[in-house]
Amino acid sequence: MTAEPLPAFRVADAHRAGMSRREIDSPHLDRPFAGLRAEPLELGSAEPDEALSDPRRDATILAARQFAAHMHAGEFFSHVTAAVLWDLPLPPLDLDRIDVSVCAPTRAPRGRGVRGHQLAGAQVTVVTGPFGLRTTSPASTWAQLGRAVRHPYDLTAIADAVILAPRIAGPFGRVLRAPLADVSDLDVELRRGRRIGIAALDEALLRARHGSVSRPETWCRLTIVDAGLPEPLLDHDVYDEAGEFVGCVDLAYPELRIAIEYEGDHHRLDPRQWYRDIAKHDRLAELGWRVIRVTKSMVFADPGVLIQRVHAALRARG
Repeated sequence: MTAEPLPAFRVADAHRAGMSRREIDSPHLDRPFAGLRAEPLELGSAEPDEALSDPRRDATILAARQFAAHMHAGEFFSHVTAAVLWDLPLPPLDLDRIDVSVCAPTRAPRGRGVRGHQLAGAQVTVVTGPFGLRTTSPASTWAQLGRAVRHPYDLTAIADAVILAPRIAGPFGRVLRAPLADVSDLDVELRRGRRIGIAALDEALLRARHGSVSRPETWCRLTIVDAGLPEPLLDHDVYDEAGEFVGCVDLAYPELRIAIEYEGDHHRLDPRQWYRDIAKHDRLAELGWRVIRVTKSMVFADPGVLIQRVHAALRARG
């Protein structure tokens, strides 16, 4: 989040607290949903990218927190909105409305800015999620995305994010948090009833791997494998002959000393990260590693370049 959102308040509560109609209907107050008012919050503008930009995520989280001010007891966030709340990697999607669900036989909520869903109670797991909001669990959320997320690589990338245990690399590193769920949790949620896109979700689950820390890394791995090339290892720590830690590479063929590094915008825009990358790549070259640096366009627009470079490196080292 780029800023802490201000809470919304219900018009009925404001009346009871003594606010006048003129104050409640002030043009300086936002009207995020029917019956709610909120202080305006500037979130910035969204920039087009291969994934949802932070301002769009911020706006969705803000809308969910505002809507929660008058949520009914049986309502909870689900689908794409739940994925945003859990900070799962998504492709560009429609975020103009928030996903609010109920369990049958309760009728799905309706209203401006709301995409309502009626779900079978046996098919969903609801928990208290980020910001204290009632939302579907990470595994249950992933199992709901077969309709909204159309590319199979993205379904795998979301599964990779759910099972990821983020860590600090190196011999003294540590796991920063437990994964949001494990593969068995995803499988259980998938089998809890009829799922839209079940074939794609099944395939994505089979292809999920531990260690992918971003959507582009998953796309990179799957692009390589689907070209008929060997599957690289993920999140691989490299040490020199003396056992000194050199660095962690995104994808690797350790036996052939080939590293594949995805260069996201933060690598280019953060000077400290840029200098660390240069030092790591220089040290890898000294140790005989071949480093293939991958850009966004190589992953999402021109994967043939990525495949050709990896294939050439494997042939040269093979």
